Amino acid sequence: MAQERGGEDRERSAGVRLARLLRRWWEEAGSSAGGTRPTQQALAARLGVDQTTLSRYLNPMHLSTAPLRVVESLHTQLRAPAAELEQARALCRAALRENSRRRAADGAGEQGVAAGRANGSDELPAPGAVPGEAPRTVPGEGTDAAVARGGASGRLRTRWLRPTLLAAAIVLAFSSGMVVNDRLSTPDREATVAAAAGAAPASEPSYEWPLLYMDGQDQYTRARALQYLLNAYGYKVRTDGFFREDTRDAVMDFQRRKFLPVDGKVGKLTWPELVREVGPGSKPFEVRAVQELLNNVGLGGTSVSGKFTAVTAEDVRYFQHRYGMPETGRVDVDTWLALLVNQLPPVKAPEYQRATSPLPSASD
Repeated sequence: MAQERGGEDRERSAGVRLARLLRRWWEEAGSSAGGTRPTQQALAARLGVDQTTLSRYLNPMHLSTAPLRVVESLHTQLRAPAAELEQARALCRAALRENSRRRAADGAGEQGVAAGRANGSDELPAPGAVPGEAPRTVPGEGTDAAVARGGASGRLRTRWLRPTLLAAAIVLAFSSGMVVNDRLSTPDREATVAAAAGAAPASEPSYEWPLLYMDGQDQYTRARALQYLLNAYGYKVRTDGFFREDTRDAVMDFQRRKFLPVDGKVGKLTWPELVREVGPGSKPFEVRAVQELLNNVGLGGTSVSGKFTAVTAEDVRYFQHRYGMPETGRVDVDTWLALLVNQLPPVKAPEYQRATSPLPSASD
């Protein structure tokens, strides 16, 4: 009966109820139209915790309470019902209080062990001993007398050892300076002067804009992003990932207007002219292009809605953080380039291949 009562108390505990609520938020994250449930790995990275810790927070069988900051971030990242945020906060506070009471009760019997381990030992202190104080020795009692005598002779040795060490350190520093001076030859000096004058160090390899051109093969997300951008400029092309005649003709007309080489290929000259800075208030086609690319870089799902929401901005900042860029939450030229380069091949047939949809309109 006692075990049953203990199990019932645990089931009613705030920590278990909070874990179940957080677990339900994560499981239902991809149920909305166009929504994609992020993996626990991607979600943990966004929250600033490791995946093992996050899985414990979402597991009612593991007594590990998520901090209030993590609870609130999970509510935002998983787009949980707004009405459940206060409930989650109250459960979090109650669970933390339960944990404090449990630790206080468990710690009463551990104080003696903690005192014994203060110096790295697993042994309990002797009765009357002061924690952290070394045992006292009495001269003339076995080996303790030798220790006492050794301490006295050690103090005598220290009196002449310190000046000797100081003199040795001075000699060593002087010798090191001479060696460094000899090794700083004329070419080294010239290199130092060139660096001080602003000579640029060898730069790391940079990204290159991907090249897209007319092909019978599906070019997936990159081509769909291109087609969304062309629609943003007023061209009517299908956003199906296939670079056909309509896409090529739109590209050639765009190149003609921008005084670019008119070859129908989208590469290092055409991409920078096509992309625009995208953020709150941007037009739907541009936002869709960004969301398509974000949704396919392996950092968790991004809803392709055409609306630059706070969640989209957070996804952009997370991508910028992962790739070492300023975390502005806006998509500039450098972010466009990194998004286009780091696209993943699809693991299954894209949505547009499973269902036929009409050409999107500018009002979407």
